[in-house]
Amino acid sequence: MKSTRTCITCFVVCSMLLLAFSNIFSRHPWDLDPPNVTTTTGSKNPENPRDTLQGGLLAKAFDQKSCLSRYQSSLYRKPSPYKPSLDLISKLRSYEKLHKRCAPGTESYKRATENLHKLSDGSGEQCQYIVWVPLSGFGNRILSLVSVFLYALLTDRVILVDQRNDINDLFCEPFPDASWLLPLGFPLANQIDRFNWRSPRSFGNMLKHHRLISNSSIKSFQTSYLYLHLVHNYGEYDQMFFCQGDQSLIREVPWLIVKSDNYFVPSLWLLPSFQSELTKLFPKKDTVFHHLGRYLIHPTNQVWGLVNRFYNAYLSRADERLGIQIRVFHRAGFLQLVLDQVVSCTQREKLLPEAQEEEPPQVNISKLRAVLVTSLNPEYSNNLKRVYWERVSSTGDVIIGVYQASQEMHQQRNKKLHNQKALAEMYLLSLTDNIVTSAWSTFGYVAQGLGGMKPWILYKPENYTVPDPPCGRATSMEPCFHSPPLYGCEADTGGTDALKIASPFVRRCEDRVSGIKLFDHRQKL
Repeated sequence: MKSTRTCITCFVVCSMLLLAFSNIFSRHPWDLDPPNVTTTTGSKNPENPRDTLQGGLLAKAFDQKSCLSRYQSSLYRKPSPYKPSLDLISKLRSYEKLHKRCAPGTESYKRATENLHKLSDGSGEQCQYIVWVPLSGFGNRILSLVSVFLYALLTDRVILVDQRNDINDLFCEPFPDASWLLPLGFPLANQIDRFNWRSPRSFGNMLKHHRLISNSSIKSFQTSYLYLHLVHNYGEYDQMFFCQGDQSLIREVPWLIVKSDNYFVPSLWLLPSFQSELTKLFPKKDTVFHHLGRYLIHPTNQVWGLVNRFYNAYLSRADERLGIQIRVFHRAGFLQLVLDQVVSCTQREKLLPEAQEEEPPQVNISKLRAVLVTSLNPEYSNNLKRVYWERVSSTGDVIIGVYQASQEMHQQRNKKLHNQKALAEMYLLSLTDNIVTSAWSTFGYVAQGLGGMKPWILYKPENYTVPDPPCGRATSMEPCFHSPPLYGCEADTGGTDALKIASPFVRRCEDRVSGIKLFDHRQKL
Protein backbone atom coordinates (compact mmCIF):
# COMPACT_ATOMS: atom_id res chain seq x y z
CA MET A 1 0.00 0.00 0.00
CA LYS A 2 2.81 2.36 0.92
CA SER A 3 4.55 1.51 -2.35
CA THR A 4 1.38 2.32 -4.28
CA ARG A 5 1.08 5.72 -2.59
CA THR A 6 4.74 6.42 -3.39
CA CYS A 7 4.19 5.60 -7.06
CA ILE A 8 1.13 7.81 -7.22
CA THR A 9 3.06 10.64 -5.57
CA CYS A 10 5.93 10.25 -8.01
CA PHE A 11 3.50 10.26 -10.94
CA VAL A 12 1.92 13.48 -9.70
CA VAL A 13 5.33 15.10 -9.22
CA CYS A 14 6.48 14.11 -12.70
CA SER A 15 3.26 15.35 -14.24
CA MET A 16 3.62 18.74 -12.53
CA LEU A 17 7.23 19.01 -13.64
CA LEU A 18 6.34 18.19 -17.23
CA LEU A 19 3.55 20.75 -17.15
CA ALA A 20 5.82 23.40 -15.67
CA PHE A 21 8.58 22.87 -18.21
CA SER A 22 6.71 21.84 -21.36
CA ASN A 23 6.36 25.36 -22.74
CA ILE A 24 10.07 26.03 -22.33
CA PHE A 25 11.00 23.49 -24.98
CA SER A 26 8.16 24.20 -27.41
CA ARG A 27 7.28 27.82 -28.17
CA HIS A 28 9.02 31.09 -27.42
CA PRO A 29 7.19 32.90 -24.61
CA TRP A 30 6.66 36.04 -26.69
CA ASP A 31 4.72 33.91 -29.23
CA LEU A 32 2.02 32.67 -26.86
CA ASP A 33 -1.54 33.82 -27.45
CA PRO A 34 -2.59 36.50 -24.98
CA PRO A 35 -4.95 35.11 -22.32
CA ASN A 36 -7.72 37.15 -20.72
CA VAL A 37 -6.34 39.50 -18.10
CA THR A 38 -8.95 38.34 -15.58
CA THR A 39 -7.00 35.12 -15.12
CA THR A 40 -4.28 37.04 -13.33
CA THR A 41 -3.62 36.24 -9.70
CA GLY A 42 -5.88 38.14 -7.32
CA SER A 43 -7.89 40.00 -9.95
CA LYS A 44 -11.02 37.85 -9.58
CA ASN A 45 -11.38 38.19 -5.83
CA PRO A 46 -14.22 40.68 -5.16
CA GLU A 47 -13.28 40.89 -1.49
CA ASN A 48 -9.78 42.10 -2.37
CA PRO A 49 -10.24 44.68 -5.15
CA ARG A 50 -7.09 46.10 -6.63
CA ASP A 51 -6.30 49.81 -6.37
CA THR A 52 -6.13 50.62 -10.07
CA LEU A 53 -5.33 54.27 -9.35
CA GLN A 54 -2.31 53.26 -7.24
CA GLY A 55 -3.14 55.23 -4.15
CA GLY A 56 -4.25 58.30 -6.10
CA LEU A 57 -1.13 58.61 -8.25
CA LEU A 58 -3.10 58.13 -11.44
CA ALA A 59 -5.89 60.33 -12.75
CA LYS A 60 -9.22 58.79 -13.78
CA ALA A 61 -9.41 60.75 -17.02
CA PHE A 62 -7.99 58.16 -19.44
CA ASP A 63 -9.62 55.73 -21.83
CA GLN A 64 -8.53 52.40 -20.40
CA LYS A 65 -8.37 50.61 -23.76
CA SER A 66 -5.90 53.11 -25.17
CA CYS A 67 -3.31 52.09 -22.56
CA LEU A 68 -4.10 48.81 -20.84
CA SER A 69 -1.04 48.86 -18.61
CA ARG A 70 -2.02 52.09 -16.85
CA TYR A 71 -4.83 50.49 -14.85
CA GLN A 72 -4.08 46.78 -15.26
CA SER A 73 -0.60 46.77 -13.71
CA SER A 74 -2.16 46.71 -10.24
CA LEU A 75 -3.72 43.33 -11.12
CA TYR A 76 -0.28 41.78 -11.51
CA ARG A 77 1.51 42.83 -8.37
CA LYS A 78 0.82 43.01 -4.68
CA PRO A 79 -0.48 46.37 -3.43
CA SER A 80 2.40 48.71 -2.69
CA PRO A 81 2.99 49.29 1.04
CA TYR A 82 4.28 52.77 0.12
CA LYS A 83 1.40 55.19 -0.26
CA PRO A 84 1.97 58.49 -2.10
CA SER A 85 1.61 61.59 0.05
CA LEU A 86 -1.36 63.90 -0.39
CA ASP A 87 1.11 66.63 -1.33
CA LEU A 88 2.49 64.51 -4.18
CA ILE A 89 -1.00 63.67 -5.43
CA SER A 90 -1.97 67.35 -5.34
CA LYS A 91 1.25 68.32 -7.12
CA LEU A 92 0.61 65.81 -9.91
CA ARG A 93 -2.95 67.04 -10.45
CA SER A 94 -1.68 70.64 -10.59
CA TYR A 95 1.04 69.65 -13.03
CA GLU A 96 -1.51 67.95 -15.30
CA LYS A 97 -3.44 71.22 -15.52
CA LEU A 98 -0.23 73.11 -16.31
CA HIS A 99 0.71 70.60 -18.99
CA LYS A 100 -2.72 70.82 -20.61
CA ARG A 101 -2.48 74.63 -20.69
CA CYS A 102 1.02 74.70 -22.19
CA ALA A 103 1.24 71.53 -24.29
CA PRO A 104 1.92 71.44 -28.04
CA GLY A 105 -1.10 72.68 -29.95
CA THR A 106 -1.93 75.44 -27.48
CA GLU A 107 -1.50 79.17 -27.99
CA SER A 108 1.02 79.23 -25.13
CA TYR A 109 3.22 76.67 -26.88
CA LYS A 110 2.94 78.55 -30.16
CA ARG A 111 4.09 81.81 -28.56
CA ALA A 112 6.91 80.08 -26.70
CA THR A 113 8.31 78.49 -29.88
CA GLU A 114 8.02 81.76 -31.78
CA ASN A 115 10.24 83.39 -29.15
CA LEU A 116 12.92 80.66 -29.26
CA HIS A 117 15.37 82.75 -31.28
CA LYS A 118 14.80 85.99 -29.40
CA LEU A 119 16.75 87.31 -26.45
CA SER A 120 14.79 86.72 -23.27
CA ASP A 121 15.22 86.94 -19.52
CA GLY A 122 12.12 84.85 -18.92
CA SER A 123 9.99 87.70 -17.63
CA GLY A 124 6.41 87.61 -18.82
CA GLU A 125 6.62 84.02 -20.08
CA GLN A 126 3.49 82.10 -19.08
CA CYS A 127 4.89 78.64 -19.83
CA GLN A 128 8.41 77.33 -19.42
CA TYR A 129 9.64 74.04 -20.84
CA ILE A 130 12.23 71.34 -20.37
CA VAL A 131 12.94 69.00 -23.29
CA TRP A 132 14.24 65.51 -22.52
CA VAL A 133 16.49 63.96 -25.16
CA PRO A 134 17.03 60.15 -24.82
CA LEU A 135 20.63 59.08 -24.38
CA SER A 136 22.59 55.90 -23.70
CA GLY A 137 21.07 52.52 -22.75
CA PHE A 138 17.39 51.94 -22.11
CA GLY A 139 17.69 51.71 -18.32
CA ASN A 140 19.65 54.97 -18.25
CA ARG A 141 16.96 56.62 -20.35
CA ILE A 142 14.17 55.74 -17.95
CA LEU A 143 16.18 56.91 -14.95
CA SER A 144 17.07 60.23 -16.57
CA LEU A 145 13.46 60.72 -17.77
CA VAL A 146 12.13 60.36 -14.22
CA SER A 147 14.86 62.73 -12.97
CA VAL A 148 13.95 65.39 -15.53
CA PHE A 149 10.26 65.01 -14.70
CA LEU A 150 10.93 65.58 -11.00
CA TYR A 151 12.94 68.69 -11.88
CA ALA A 152 9.99 69.87 -13.99
CA LEU A 153 7.65 69.37 -11.01
CA LEU A 154 9.95 71.36 -8.72
CA THR A 155 10.39 74.26 -11.15
CA ASP A 156 6.90 74.41 -12.71
CA ARG A 157 8.17 73.54 -16.16
CA VAL A 158 6.40 71.46 -18.79
CA ILE A 159 8.29 68.33 -19.81
CA LEU A 160 8.38 67.40 -23.50
CA VAL A 161 10.15 64.30 -24.82
CA ASP A 162 12.03 63.91 -28.07
CA GLN A 163 9.95 61.37 -30.01
CA ARG A 164 12.43 60.51 -32.77
CA ASN A 165 13.66 57.31 -31.09
CA ASP A 166 10.40 55.33 -30.93
CA ILE A 167 9.39 56.72 -27.54
CA ASN A 168 5.71 56.55 -28.55
CA ASP A 169 6.14 52.82 -29.35
CA LEU A 170 7.32 52.21 -25.79
CA PHE A 171 5.36 54.44 -23.42
CA CYS A 172 1.78 55.63 -23.29
CA GLU A 173 1.02 59.31 -22.93
CA PRO A 174 1.14 59.95 -19.15
CA PHE A 175 -0.82 63.22 -18.93
CA PRO A 176 -4.58 63.55 -19.56
CA ASP A 177 -5.85 65.45 -22.61
CA ALA A 178 -2.40 66.62 -23.72
CA SER A 179 0.66 65.14 -25.41
CA TRP A 180 4.15 65.06 -23.94
CA LEU A 181 5.74 64.46 -27.37
CA LEU A 182 7.91 67.25 -28.73
CA PRO A 183 6.54 68.05 -32.22
CA LEU A 184 8.79 67.01 -35.08
CA GLY A 185 8.62 70.58 -36.36
CA PHE A 186 10.19 71.99 -33.19
CA PRO A 187 12.47 74.88 -34.32
CA LEU A 188 15.61 73.36 -32.74
CA ALA A 189 14.91 69.79 -33.87
CA ASN A 190 17.76 69.75 -36.39
CA GLN A 191 20.28 71.01 -33.83
CA ILE A 192 19.48 68.83 -30.82
CA ASP A 193 21.64 65.88 -31.87
CA ARG A 194 24.66 68.17 -32.17
CA PHE A 195 24.28 69.72 -28.71
CA ASN A 196 27.21 68.92 -26.41
CA TRP A 197 29.24 70.56 -23.67
CA ARG A 198 31.03 72.72 -26.25
CA SER A 199 27.83 74.17 -27.73
CA PRO A 200 27.55 77.99 -27.51
CA ARG A 201 24.22 77.70 -25.64
CA SER A 202 25.52 75.03 -23.28
CA PHE A 203 24.95 76.12 -19.68
CA GLY A 204 28.47 75.11 -18.64
CA ASN A 205 30.05 76.84 -21.62
CA MET A 206 28.13 80.07 -21.04
CA LEU A 207 28.99 80.01 -17.36
CA LYS A 208 32.66 79.35 -18.06
CA HIS A 209 32.93 82.32 -20.43
CA HIS A 210 30.88 84.65 -18.18
CA ARG A 211 28.16 85.22 -20.73
CA LEU A 212 25.94 86.89 -18.15
CA ILE A 213 23.97 90.10 -18.52
CA SER A 214 23.90 92.41 -15.48
CA ASN A 215 20.71 94.36 -14.86
CA SER A 216 21.18 96.40 -11.65
CA SER A 217 22.31 93.77 -9.13
CA ILE A 218 20.59 90.90 -10.99
CA LYS A 219 22.51 88.70 -13.38
CA SER A 220 20.91 86.57 -16.09
CA PHE A 221 21.79 84.78 -19.30
CA GLN A 222 19.11 86.62 -21.30
CA THR A 223 18.73 83.74 -23.70
CA SER A 224 15.57 81.95 -24.77
CA TYR A 225 17.09 78.46 -24.34
CA LEU A 226 19.92 76.63 -22.63
CA TYR A 227 21.39 73.20 -23.22
CA LEU A 228 22.09 71.19 -20.04
CA HIS A 229 24.83 68.58 -20.41
CA LEU A 230 24.22 66.24 -17.45
CA VAL A 231 26.02 63.23 -18.90
CA HIS A 232 28.43 61.07 -16.89
CA ASN A 233 31.48 62.82 -18.42
CA TYR A 234 30.28 66.36 -17.72
CA GLY A 235 32.80 68.99 -16.73
CA GLU A 236 33.24 71.36 -13.81
CA TYR A 237 30.99 74.10 -15.15
CA ASP A 238 28.25 71.72 -16.31
CA GLN A 239 28.12 70.34 -12.77
CA MET A 240 27.30 73.80 -11.43
CA PHE A 241 23.73 72.97 -12.43
CA PHE A 242 23.52 71.44 -8.95
CA CYS A 243 24.45 74.70 -7.21
CA GLN A 244 21.84 76.93 -5.64
CA GLY A 245 23.09 80.20 -7.14
CA ASP A 246 23.21 78.80 -10.64
CA GLN A 247 19.71 77.42 -10.31
CA SER A 248 18.59 81.03 -9.87
CA LEU A 249 20.11 81.83 -13.28
CA ILE A 250 18.55 78.81 -14.95
CA ARG A 251 15.12 79.60 -13.52
CA GLU A 252 14.75 82.61 -15.82
CA VAL A 253 15.38 80.73 -19.10
CA PRO A 254 12.14 79.75 -20.92
CA TRP A 255 13.48 76.61 -22.64
CA LEU A 256 15.88 73.96 -21.32
CA ILE A 257 17.17 71.10 -23.49
CA VAL A 258 18.58 68.21 -21.42
CA LYS A 259 20.76 65.24 -22.25
CA SER A 260 21.50 62.93 -19.35
CA ASP A 261 22.29 59.28 -18.75
CA ASN A 262 22.05 59.57 -14.95
CA TYR A 263 19.52 59.36 -12.14
CA PHE A 264 20.43 62.76 -10.73
CA VAL A 265 17.55 62.93 -8.22
CA PRO A 266 19.79 62.62 -5.10
CA SER A 267 21.63 65.84 -5.95
CA LEU A 268 18.33 67.73 -6.20
CA TRP A 269 17.86 66.96 -2.51
CA LEU A 270 21.09 68.82 -1.79
CA LEU A 271 19.71 72.10 -3.16
CA PRO A 272 18.26 74.19 -0.30
CA SER A 273 15.48 75.66 -2.46
CA PHE A 274 14.13 72.17 -3.22
CA GLN A 275 14.61 70.40 0.12
CA SER A 276 11.45 71.62 1.84
CA GLU A 277 9.13 70.70 -1.03
CA LEU A 278 10.83 67.37 -1.67
CA THR A 279 10.37 66.42 1.98
CA LYS A 280 6.65 67.19 1.73
CA LEU A 281 6.23 65.32 -1.55
CA PHE A 282 8.23 62.30 -0.38
CA PRO A 283 8.11 61.95 3.42
CA LYS A 284 9.53 58.46 2.90
CA LYS A 285 12.71 59.44 1.14
CA ASP A 286 13.50 56.28 -0.79
CA THR A 287 10.17 56.18 -2.69
CA VAL A 288 10.89 58.87 -5.28
CA PHE A 289 11.43 56.56 -8.24
CA HIS A 290 8.81 54.09 -6.98
CA HIS A 291 6.06 56.72 -7.11
CA LEU A 292 7.17 58.76 -10.12
CA GLY A 293 8.06 55.66 -12.15
CA ARG A 294 4.62 54.14 -11.59
CA TYR A 295 3.01 57.47 -12.47
CA LEU A 296 5.06 58.18 -15.59
CA ILE A 297 6.08 54.84 -17.14
CA HIS A 298 3.21 52.92 -18.73
CA PRO A 299 4.11 50.43 -21.49
CA THR A 300 2.15 50.64 -24.72
CA ASN A 301 -0.42 47.97 -25.50
CA GLN A 302 2.08 46.15 -27.72
CA VAL A 303 4.65 45.97 -24.92
CA TRP A 304 1.97 45.16 -22.38
CA GLY A 305 0.94 42.22 -24.54
CA LEU A 306 4.44 40.78 -24.09
CA VAL A 307 4.18 41.23 -20.32
CA ASN A 308 0.67 39.78 -20.21
CA ARG A 309 1.46 36.68 -22.26
CA PHE A 310 4.65 35.79 -20.42
CA TYR A 311 3.28 36.45 -16.95
CA ASN A 312 0.15 34.37 -17.44
CA ALA A 313 2.04 31.53 -19.14
CA TYR A 314 4.86 31.16 -16.62
CA LEU A 315 4.51 33.27 -13.48
CA SER A 316 0.84 33.63 -12.58
CA ARG A 317 0.36 30.17 -11.07
CA ALA A 318 3.51 30.20 -8.97
CA ASP A 319 3.29 30.48 -5.20
CA GLU A 320 6.51 32.49 -5.13
CA ARG A 321 8.29 34.46 -7.84
CA LEU A 322 11.99 35.32 -7.85
CA GLY A 323 13.59 37.69 -10.33
CA ILE A 324 17.29 37.38 -11.18
CA GLN A 325 18.80 40.13 -13.31
CA ILE A 326 22.28 39.40 -14.64
CA ARG A 327 24.43 41.99 -16.37
CA VAL A 328 28.13 41.41 -17.03
CA PHE A 329 30.08 44.58 -17.82
CA HIS A 330 33.27 44.92 -19.87
CA ARG A 331 33.06 41.40 -21.26
CA ALA A 332 30.47 39.70 -23.44
CA GLY A 333 29.33 36.12 -23.13
CA PHE A 334 28.80 33.60 -20.38
CA LEU A 335 31.02 33.51 -17.27
CA GLN A 336 30.86 30.45 -15.03
CA LEU A 337 31.94 32.44 -11.99
CA VAL A 338 28.89 34.70 -12.39
CA LEU A 339 26.61 31.66 -12.46
CA ASP A 340 28.39 30.30 -9.39
CA GLN A 341 27.86 33.66 -7.69
CA VAL A 342 24.13 33.64 -8.51
CA VAL A 343 23.71 30.11 -7.14
CA SER A 344 25.74 30.93 -4.03
CA CYS A 345 23.73 34.11 -3.39
CA THR A 346 20.26 32.66 -3.90
CA GLN A 347 20.94 29.57 -1.80
CA ARG A 348 22.79 31.43 0.94
CA GLU A 349 19.95 33.96 1.28
CA LYS A 350 17.31 31.17 1.17
CA LEU A 351 15.82 32.57 -2.02
CA LEU A 352 16.25 29.16 -3.65
CA PRO A 353 16.69 25.76 -1.97
CA GLU A 354 19.79 23.69 -2.45
CA ALA A 355 19.55 20.94 -5.02
CA GLN A 356 20.60 17.33 -4.52
CA GLU A 357 21.04 14.27 -6.68
CA GLU A 358 18.72 11.90 -4.81
CA GLU A 359 15.07 12.38 -3.99
CA PRO A 360 14.18 12.89 -0.35
CA PRO A 361 12.50 9.86 1.22
CA GLN A 362 9.09 11.56 1.40
CA VAL A 363 8.07 13.72 -1.56
CA ASN A 364 5.29 16.15 -0.73
CA ILE A 365 5.08 18.95 -3.26
CA SER A 366 3.55 22.04 -1.69
CA LYS A 367 4.96 25.00 -3.64
CA LEU A 368 5.70 26.03 -7.18
CA ARG A 369 8.45 28.66 -7.33
CA ALA A 370 8.99 30.51 -10.59
CA VAL A 371 12.40 32.03 -11.32
CA LEU A 372 12.57 34.73 -13.97
CA VAL A 373 16.09 35.28 -15.32
CA THR A 374 16.85 38.32 -17.45
CA SER A 375 20.19 38.36 -19.25
CA LEU A 376 21.57 39.04 -22.68
CA ASN A 377 22.86 35.45 -22.68
CA PRO A 378 20.83 32.21 -22.41
CA GLU A 379 23.51 30.16 -20.62
CA TYR A 380 22.69 31.46 -17.14
CA SER A 381 19.04 30.42 -17.23
CA ASN A 382 19.80 27.18 -19.11
CA ASN A 383 22.35 26.08 -16.52
CA LEU A 384 20.18 27.12 -13.60
CA LYS A 385 17.26 25.32 -15.21
CA ARG A 386 19.37 22.19 -15.56
CA VAL A 387 20.28 22.27 -11.87
CA TYR A 388 16.63 21.98 -10.85
CA TRP A 389 15.52 19.84 -13.80
CA GLU A 390 18.07 17.09 -13.18
CA ARG A 391 17.91 17.34 -9.39
CA VAL A 392 15.32 18.09 -6.74
CA SER A 393 15.27 20.61 -3.95
CA SER A 394 16.83 19.49 -0.70
CA THR A 395 13.49 19.68 1.09
CA GLY A 396 11.60 18.00 -1.72
CA ASP A 397 8.53 20.19 -1.30
CA VAL A 398 9.26 22.80 -3.98
CA ILE A 399 9.15 22.65 -7.78
CA ILE A 400 11.48 25.19 -9.34
CA GLY A 401 10.65 26.53 -12.79
CA VAL A 402 13.31 28.68 -14.48
CA TYR A 403 12.25 30.94 -17.35
CA GLN A 404 13.84 33.54 -19.60
CA ALA A 405 11.86 35.73 -21.98
CA SER A 406 14.52 36.91 -24.45
CA GLN A 407 18.14 36.23 -25.32
CA GLU A 408 19.41 39.23 -27.26
CA MET A 409 23.13 38.37 -26.81
CA HIS A 410 24.23 42.03 -26.89
CA GLN A 411 22.75 45.43 -26.17
CA GLN A 412 21.19 47.11 -29.20
CA ARG A 413 20.54 50.81 -28.71
CA ASN A 414 17.85 52.57 -30.74
CA LYS A 415 16.30 49.27 -31.89
CA LYS A 416 12.55 49.42 -31.31
CA LEU A 417 11.87 45.71 -30.77
CA HIS A 418 14.95 45.32 -28.56
CA ASN A 419 13.81 48.21 -26.35
CA GLN A 420 10.25 46.88 -26.24
CA LYS A 421 11.53 43.54 -24.98
CA ALA A 422 13.76 45.31 -22.46
CA LEU A 423 10.82 47.31 -21.10
CA ALA A 424 8.68 44.17 -20.90
CA GLU A 425 11.41 42.35 -18.95
CA MET A 426 11.89 45.27 -16.56
CA TYR A 427 8.19 45.17 -15.85
CA LEU A 428 8.17 41.40 -15.44
CA LEU A 429 11.02 41.64 -12.94
CA SER A 430 9.06 44.27 -11.04
CA LEU A 431 6.18 41.79 -10.68
CA THR A 432 8.23 39.26 -8.72
CA ASP A 433 8.21 38.87 -4.93
CA ASN A 434 11.98 39.16 -4.50
CA ILE A 435 14.71 40.32 -6.81
CA VAL A 436 18.44 39.77 -7.26
CA THR A 437 20.25 42.40 -9.35
CA SER A 438 23.72 43.06 -10.71
CA ALA A 439 25.76 45.87 -9.22
CA TRP A 440 25.79 49.11 -11.26
CA SER A 441 22.95 47.94 -13.52
CA THR A 442 20.39 50.61 -14.40
CA PHE A 443 18.16 47.84 -15.78
CA GLY A 444 17.95 46.38 -12.29
CA TYR A 445 17.42 49.82 -10.73
CA VAL A 446 14.29 50.36 -12.84
CA ALA A 447 12.82 46.95 -11.98
CA GLN A 448 13.41 47.23 -8.23
CA GLY A 449 12.01 50.77 -8.17
CA LEU A 450 8.82 49.93 -10.07
CA GLY A 451 8.28 46.90 -7.86
CA GLY A 452 9.07 48.72 -4.62
CA MET A 453 11.67 46.11 -3.66
CA LYS A 454 15.01 46.26 -1.89
CA PRO A 455 17.13 43.89 -3.97
CA TRP A 456 19.91 41.50 -3.15
CA ILE A 457 22.83 43.01 -5.04
CA LEU A 458 25.40 40.74 -6.71
CA TYR A 459 28.74 42.33 -5.86
CA LYS A 460 31.16 42.89 -8.73
CA PRO A 461 33.69 40.02 -8.91
CA GLU A 462 37.34 40.92 -8.42
CA ASN A 463 40.26 38.94 -9.90
CA TYR A 464 37.82 36.44 -11.47
CA THR A 465 36.71 35.03 -8.14
CA VAL A 466 33.27 34.86 -6.57
CA PRO A 467 33.00 37.57 -3.87
CA ASP A 468 32.50 36.51 -0.28
CA PRO A 469 29.75 37.20 0.53
CA PRO A 470 28.40 36.88 -3.03
CA CYS A 471 25.63 39.43 -2.49
CA GLY A 472 24.08 41.76 0.04
CA ARG A 473 20.62 43.16 0.71
CA ALA A 474 20.13 46.80 -0.23
CA THR A 475 18.74 49.09 2.45
CA SER A 476 17.16 51.46 -0.09
CA MET A 477 15.15 50.70 -3.21
CA GLU A 478 16.20 53.96 -4.88
CA PRO A 479 18.49 53.93 -7.95
CA CYS A 480 22.08 55.08 -7.62
CA PHE A 481 23.34 58.37 -9.10
CA HIS A 482 26.52 56.98 -10.64
CA SER A 483 28.21 60.28 -11.48
CA PRO A 484 27.45 62.92 -8.85
CA PRO A 485 29.19 66.32 -9.02
CA LEU A 486 32.84 66.28 -8.02
CA TYR A 487 33.11 70.03 -7.62
CA GLY A 488 31.72 72.15 -4.84
CA CYS A 489 29.53 75.24 -4.93
CA GLU A 490 30.74 78.64 -3.73
CA ALA A 491 34.23 77.24 -3.12
CA ASP A 492 33.11 74.68 -0.54
CA THR A 493 34.81 71.31 -0.27
CA GLY A 494 32.28 69.70 -2.62
CA GLY A 495 32.14 66.10 -3.65
CA THR A 496 30.31 63.34 -1.81
CA ASP A 497 32.06 64.26 1.47
CA ALA A 498 29.77 67.28 1.61
CA LEU A 499 26.92 64.85 2.17
CA LYS A 500 27.92 64.50 5.81
CA ILE A 501 26.50 67.92 6.52
CA ALA A 502 24.27 68.60 3.51
CA SER A 503 21.62 65.92 3.91
CA PRO A 504 21.20 62.99 6.30
CA PHE A 505 19.22 61.13 3.64
CA VAL A 506 21.75 61.13 0.79
CA ARG A 507 24.51 58.56 1.18
CA ARG A 508 26.94 56.53 -0.88
CA CYS A 509 25.47 53.65 -2.90
CA GLU A 510 25.76 50.07 -1.69
CA ASP A 511 27.08 48.90 -5.08
CA ARG A 512 29.13 51.91 -6.20
CA VAL A 513 31.04 53.88 -3.58
CA SER A 514 31.55 56.87 -5.87
CA GLY A 515 27.80 57.17 -6.40
CA ILE A 516 25.09 58.58 -4.14
CA LYS A 517 21.48 57.63 -3.47
CA LEU A 518 18.53 58.36 -1.21
CA PHE A 519 17.94 56.46 2.02
CA ASP A 520 15.04 56.76 4.40
CA HIS A 521 17.16 56.69 7.54
CA ARG A 522 20.17 58.47 8.96
CA GLN A 523 22.37 55.42 9.33
CA LYS A 524 25.77 55.93 7.74
CA LEU A 525 26.87 53.26 5.29
